[in-house]
Amino acid sequence: MSETDGLCVESCERCPALVESRSRIVNGVGPDDADLLFLGEAPGQQEDEGGEPFVGRSGDVLDEALRDAGLSRADVRITNCVRCRPPENRDPHVEELENCRGYLEAEIAAVDPDLVVTLGKVPSEHLLDRSVAVTKEAGELQDVRVGERSQRVLISVHPAATLYDASQRETFSAAIAHAAELSGLADADGGQSRLGDY
Repeated sequence: MSETDGLCVESCERCPALVESRSRIVNGVGPDDADLLFLGEAPGQQEDEGGEPFVGRSGDVLDEALRDAGLSRADVRITNCVRCRPPENRDPHVEELENCRGYLEAEIAAVDPDLVVTLGKVPSEHLLDRSVAVTKEAGELQDVRVGERSQRVLISVHPAATLYDASQRETFSAAIAHAAELSGLADADGGQSRLGDY
């Protein structure tokens, strides 16, 4: 039996391997009416321990890119395709992504973001339902069917990619800045002028 209020999943036993490897269900964080929603693949060890998506080094990279774009973590919603940590931090399997898809669609419908940013290959391919060359397609805007709705989706490399390949840093920062602009958040509260104060 699975329980959800649209935004949070309280209990779920659909994926035996994930139930076995998780210590908790990691739900999305951020405003429940955010204009900008970031989508990762699945919680890693630190996310599983802390109960929040994108903490640790990847989270630091994301937070820094948000700051550079005049935003803070508190302005955006951050969630994952799969809410339970896969064993050994492996990629989620297709059936695990499918098992969690309804929760993701319900969360996107409830938040009703202006823009979803997919962070990396797994979430990009999951939402776009096709093979994605993330590095080549980073920064591209797509219209995608998510459940009952049409959703604007911006493809981005994963923040962790910047830790292993410095050349990805600019690609990632540019995608986040583009997302802030597209969602209207960059100018909404003087985000850009704040940067001018330094």
